[in-house]
Amino acid sequence: MNALNIKGLTKIYKNKILALDKIDLTVKEGDFFGLIGANGAGKTTLIGIITDLVVKTGGEVSIFEKNIETDFNEAKKFIGAVPQEINFNIFEKVIDILIHQAGFYGISKNIAAGRTERYLKQLGLWDKRHTKANSLSGGMKKRLMIARSLIHEPKLLILDEPTAGVDVSLRLEMWDFLKALNKEGRTIILTTHYLEEAEYLCRNIAIINHGKIIENGSTKELLSKSNKQTAIFDLKTPAKVKPLNGYKVDQIDDITIEVEMLKNQTINEVVRLLDKQGIMINSIRNKANRLEELFLSLVNNENEN
Repeated sequence: MNALNIKGLTKIYKNKILALDKIDLTVKEGDFFGLIGANGAGKTTLIGIITDLVVKTGGEVSIFEKNIETDFNEAKKFIGAVPQEINFNIFEKVIDILIHQAGFYGISKNIAAGRTERYLKQLGLWDKRHTKANSLSGGMKKRLMIARSLIHEPKLLILDEPTAGVDVSLRLEMWDFLKALNKEGRTIILTTHYLEEAEYLCRNIAIINHGKIIENGSTKELLSKSNKQTAIFDLKTPAKVKPLNGYKVDQIDDITIEVEMLKNQTINEVVRLLDKQGIMINSIRNKANRLEELFLSLVNNENEN
């Protein structure tokens, strides 16, 4: 079964700005799906339509075969949404925010209490349960929003930039939590501008640019389309690197160079060429992950056409 099915979705704002241009998109049940794009690409507008926060101009959207226009009360039961902005009552206690949210779905207090304890413990917030939300850190508020979105145990969890502004260690903890949720069978749709996040978490990815889906496929398939990568070489001693035949080389400083390699070129060959110049390597690292380089290449090509 499809968790999400979108056909011909269009959004034109009153100022005649085209935000979404006839988008077709399918997300299968149980998938961990990434929607990536630059700011203003249309990610948040798309999520807003799915969650009934933005009115579409045209097209159809269904959640587990329930149309969001004709059967939204049923469709919304399947959705748990985590928007970018904090939208709970910051003067309520953490535990009350979740209990009250459960009440909106007709969940009894006994069941709500059990789920509240479960999700707050899993998200590291149980010791803050009697704390007012305005006293929480930004990262804790993000985790509280995730807990609140799960209280009615939706089949589809939609997260709009959930780790934006969150420190690295907390981001990794949230990644582990989300992967575990997905492993339990929960379908997850993630919008993010952290491309390493999409590469690590998502099995399938759609790239959106100027309101259009320009790529849509498995993460593995998308990465196979990447035809180049850039590696950073830290030299053991200061040196002026001469041109390397067949490679684009940028000397950043006396001990750092960047080398762009095509799909059929290898780091070992670069090391060999540098060794011929008497240059020794201290360390090698990727400038960006492969998905990021592919994303930039696709978007640049789309913008040029």
